[in-house]
Amino acid sequence: MSGHLRTNDMPSHITPSTPLTKTMPDRMAKSLMTAPSPLKIFGAAKKRIRDIFADIAAYVEESKDFVKDINDDRIMDGVGKSSISKYSGKVSGIRDVLARDLMKVVFFGRTSNGKSTVINSMLRSKLLPSGIGHTTHCFVQVEGTDSTEGFMLLEGSEERRPVASLKELASALSAVKLEQNALIRICWPKNKCGILKDDVVLVDSPGIDVDPDLDSWIDKFCLDADVFVLVANAESTLMQTEKNFFLKVSDKLSKPTVFILNNRWDASASEPETMEMVRSQHLERNKKFLCQQLKVVSEKEAEDRIFFVSAKEALHQRLTESGVATAPLGAVLEGYQSRLFEFANFERTFEECISRSAVKTKFAQHACKGKQMACELKDIMDSLLDRCYSIREELRKTKTLSGERLKQLERQLADIGLDIEDSIQKITDDVQLKVSRALSDELRRLHILVNEFERPFHPDPVFMNLYKKELHVHVESGLGKNVQARCSSSLDELVNITEQRMAERLLTMLPDGRHEAVSKQLASKPAFTVEYRLDARNLCADFKEDIDFKFSFSPSNLISKYIGRQVPFTAFWNQSAFQPRIPTTIPPTVEAQMDSPPPPNVFANGDLAVTLMRLAPAVSSTGTLFCISVAGLMSRYVGWKVLTVVGGIYGSLYVYERLLWSNRAKERAFKSQYVNYASSKLQLIVDMTSANASHQVQQELSGTYARLRHEVEQAKAELKTDIEEMKKDMKRFDESASKAKTLRNKAGWLENELKDFIGRYIDYA
Repeated sequence: MSGHLRTNDMPSHITPSTPLTKTMPDRMAKSLMTAPSPLKIFGAAKKRIRDIFADIAAYVEESKDFVKDINDDRIMDGVGKSSISKYSGKVSGIRDVLARDLMKVVFFGRTSNGKSTVINSMLRSKLLPSGIGHTTHCFVQVEGTDSTEGFMLLEGSEERRPVASLKELASALSAVKLEQNALIRICWPKNKCGILKDDVVLVDSPGIDVDPDLDSWIDKFCLDADVFVLVANAESTLMQTEKNFFLKVSDKLSKPTVFILNNRWDASASEPETMEMVRSQHLERNKKFLCQQLKVVSEKEAEDRIFFVSAKEALHQRLTESGVATAPLGAVLEGYQSRLFEFANFERTFEECISRSAVKTKFAQHACKGKQMACELKDIMDSLLDRCYSIREELRKTKTLSGERLKQLERQLADIGLDIEDSIQKITDDVQLKVSRALSDELRRLHILVNEFERPFHPDPVFMNLYKKELHVHVESGLGKNVQARCSSSLDELVNITEQRMAERLLTMLPDGRHEAVSKQLASKPAFTVEYRLDARNLCADFKEDIDFKFSFSPSNLISKYIGRQVPFTAFWNQSAFQPRIPTTIPPTVEAQMDSPPPPNVFANGDLAVTLMRLAPAVSSTGTLFCISVAGLMSRYVGWKVLTVVGGIYGSLYVYERLLWSNRAKERAFKSQYVNYASSKLQLIVDMTSANASHQVQQELSGTYARLRHEVEQAKAELKTDIEEMKKDMKRFDESASKAKTLRNKAGWLENELKDFIGRYIDYA
């Protein structure tokens, strides 16, 4: 039989009294003594998977912190963040289970088959109550502790009790025994038993033939068991009660690991001639039960799960070796050493099997879950990485387009700005020219405007002051209205057209939303109107009228008119420095010459005109003297009669004009003088007024252009801000992508670690 040494395999020189380690072949003895315990595999696997899940827990926390700092739903929304947070709870739960996971072995069998004795033999101590009949009344779990002294814990209590009280509570012979489905935990020092050092828990049970409620036993004590040991009585055959129990276990657990110990095999020594036949019978029935009824192993594997032992002999031998028992067992039966070796072989095979089974049952599911979580987290980080790359690429394209758009705006704004400034300058020059022409035309027609002024006229000084003030207002208002009527419509239209053109060129540089808003603002802007400030009141405030009566044919008027036709009046007076000074008194020689007839050519070639011109200054101040002098001169040539007739006509004209010099005539004279005066004064402000109008137009157009340019500059600033934000976002996405890539690689590493764990421990087992 493979896997362990049978009785027939024992060397011939072994005798019952020879110590086992001394009589075994050197190779076999050395192998059993020096080979590491298979239970170490479970410990190594447990440490490895706990370390892996510690790394997974740290990885999950790192991933949580990473996604927590992501404030962009395009990369990770709240659902994704919460899904990663769920992994934290899952990993924490698995780590808690791994921290408590132990290899659990449950011993079942009929009453008095030696379950407790088998456990005591494995513990190398008579710890559990044993004896004839129904001894163990409840479940007893033995587990290792680092304490130097053993203690006992009842189910649902943390109170430590002495181990000596176990017989009172667990023994079926005790009067204070517990319920059959109750559990007593015995924490035994690990230094007293090697098997407890490797996280093994041994569970003793009552006989399965004493309580019909086996389902509750299975649910409570068997679902987390790694190995089941069926302790049968070799003095009888395998009973249906035992088969039914394990069939129930097999229904609830997929292929449980079952060992069959045919205990009390020492009874076969009394009938050596039939021993092999009985052994073959038991072996065949056990194999049939495991392979055909339970279907948990193959026939070849079943041979390694069936053993023929004497737990009583093994316990006594081990107690003797430890010095606890000194008295002999009694008569040493034939095959004693082989049965001891069989028990040791069972323990070795059991350790290998429980280690493999426990690694599978305890860690396989956790390893697969961890692998699945690592794979899912890897997919999440892969998705995050792809999103970061995708969004960053979109940002890069958008940033490139925005940069090109910004350069285009700057070029357009520079070109359009020069064109608009040139246009504004040309328009303001045209406006100045138009207003200047219009105002000059209106000044030439000022007499019409003045004549339209209808107010009562009176030469009284007080009344005249009021009259002039109202006339100033009338002229100022009338000129302003006339100029505005001639220019405003064309100027307003010119300004509106220019503003529309500016808006059409500049608003195309704005985003759509801003384009509409600015268009509405321009549409709601008050209409532009040029204001003309003539200020005639101040300009004409110094006007002094002269409405005293002046005879049209007076010598001074005639001479002034004559002089005005011959030479410019100003030129004549500019030559006054070259004229001889007229004396205030006439010398006697001159008076004598005046009495004598003049020479015939005295007034030839205009000498009279020259003489009169030279006398004009005196005439202007002494008109009467001049008239007498002229009359005296004329009487010598035409006679007094003619002179009298002329004088009468002259006087009649004087009287006629004097009678016609009414208030109406004075008003006409006043308005005529005012027109002349106002025209000369207002002509001085034509350039200033036209310049003021052009300045208003320039301000209006420049203001509109400034507002539009401000909007464009603001759009540029926003575009620059967006570009800077995109740069920051790209940097942030680069950092997120780098972190996601690192976490993805870590998840891949964890996945590979779990694959390696599964391949090394799970698949191997």
